[in-house]
Amino acid sequence: MTNAPPFPSRLWYFSGALLFLTCIAAALLLVREGRPELTPLILFASLIVFARNRDVALPGGVKVTATTMIVMASIVVFANYHSVAGAVLIAVLNGLYFAHFSRTSWGWMPFNAGMLGLAALGAGLTYSGLRGVLPDTFPSALVPLVGAGAAYVLISWAILLGSFEVELGGIPREVLIALPRSAAEVLPFAALGFILGRMYISMHSAWVVLLLVVPILIARELFASYLEVTQSHEHAISMLIRMLEAKDHYTAGHAGRVAEYAHYIGEELGLMPGRMERLRFAALMHDIGKLVVPNHLLNKPGRLTAEEFAQVRIHEKVGVQMLSHIDFLRPIALATHGDSMIFDPDDPAHPIEPYIIMVADAFDAMTSTRAYRKALPQEVAFAELRDKSGTQFHPACAQALINAIEKRNEHHGAGFEVQPEFEAAPDGSVGSAGLGDLEATSN
Repeated sequence: MTNAPPFPSRLWYFSGALLFLTCIAAALLLVREGRPELTPLILFASLIVFARNRDVALPGGVKVTATTMIVMASIVVFANYHSVAGAVLIAVLNGLYFAHFSRTSWGWMPFNAGMLGLAALGAGLTYSGLRGVLPDTFPSALVPLVGAGAAYVLISWAILLGSFEVELGGIPREVLIALPRSAAEVLPFAALGFILGRMYISMHSAWVVLLLVVPILIARELFASYLEVTQSHEHAISMLIRMLEAKDHYTAGHAGRVAEYAHYIGEELGLMPGRMERLRFAALMHDIGKLVVPNHLLNKPGRLTAEEFAQVRIHEKVGVQMLSHIDFLRPIALATHGDSMIFDPDDPAHPIEPYIIMVADAFDAMTSTRAYRKALPQEVAFAELRDKSGTQFHPACAQALINAIEKRNEHHGAGFEVQPEFEAAPDGSVGSAGLGDLEATSN
C-alpha cells in the first residue's frame, strides 16, 4: 500500500456529486432488480477490498491492481442474474482504500467510489443490453465484452478529465497523452475479468474464481517484492551518485550522461531489459572510484604528470573494489574498469557492456567542456568514434551511438552545452580519453 496524496479542496463538491449520483443509481436498480445474489456479492466484495489494498506502485506513480478484473468479472456474473446493481456495489467498494483513512486524504474514497461506481453502471448496462440482443456464441459474444470495457474506460476518462477541469481549470497535456496508455493497461485486465466471470457461470462455482484469482494475487506479491528490491538498488545507486556529486558536480553529471548514451547504444543493439538495467548501473558507477582522487587532479586545467596520471588511474581499481563489495553491483564491477574496455577484435566472446560504456564515456568526454579543454563539436566527436572504430572502440557500439543520436535529432558538444562547468577552459585537441593529456616526461 502506498501513501495517498492530500485530496484537493476544490473537488469536494465534485466528489460528493459523483457519490450521490452513484447512490441514486444503485437505489433505483435495487428497486427494479431486487437484492443481488448473496454468494457472488460476498465473494467479489471480499476480493475487491483485498485487491484494492494490495496495489503495486510502479516507478512514475502508476498503480497496478486486480480491481478492474474483479469488477468486470462481477458484471458478467451479476448479468446472469439480471442484476446490474451487484456490479455497481462491488465497484463502489473500490473506494475503500485504507491509505485514505486520514484527515487529508479521505476525500479520495467518495471520489473513487463514485467514479468507478458510475463506470461500472455504464459497463453493466452496456453488457446486459448487448448480451440481450446478440447470440451468446463466438464471435458475437465478444461484442458485449468490448462494449462494456469501452464504456468502463470512457466513463472513467470523462470523470477524471472533468475533475482536472474543476480542480485546475484545464486538462494538463501530459494527462491527455497518458490516457491511451491507461487504456492499454486496463483492457487486458478487463478481458481477464470477463473470462473469470464466464467460468464462474459455466461451472456454477465460486471456487473457480478463487482458484484463478489467488495465483494472480500471489504473482502480484512476487512482483511487489521484486519492485521493493529494485527500489532498494535505486536508492543505493542514488546515494553513491550523491556522494560523487558532493565531491565533484561535473563527474556526477558526466555519469548521468554516460548512462543515457549507454542506454541509446543498448537500445540500438537490442539488449534485453535485464541487461539494459545492469548496463545503466555500470554506466552510472563507472567513475565511482574518483571519490578517492583529489579534486585538484580531477579538474586540473593543464597536462597531468606521469605521477599524477598514475594517481588518477587508481580510481579504476578502487571503483572495482567498491562495487565488488555490493552484492547487486558485483556482476557489473569489471565492466567499469578501464582495462576491460579496450576493444579486442580477436575476442568475440568478450561482454559488450564494457565496450558500450567506453564509447559513451569517450563521446561525453569529447562533447562536454572539461577543465583542460572546451567541448568539441559533435561532428568532430563522431569522426573520432569512426576513426578509432576497430582499434580503440567497438565498431558496432560506436555506430549505434551515432545512429541513435542522429535518429533523435539531438545535438551535443560545442554550441549546444547548457551552462558548462568550466567556462574558462582552453581550446584543445580531440583528447577523447577523458583524463586530460599526459604531460611530457621530460619536465
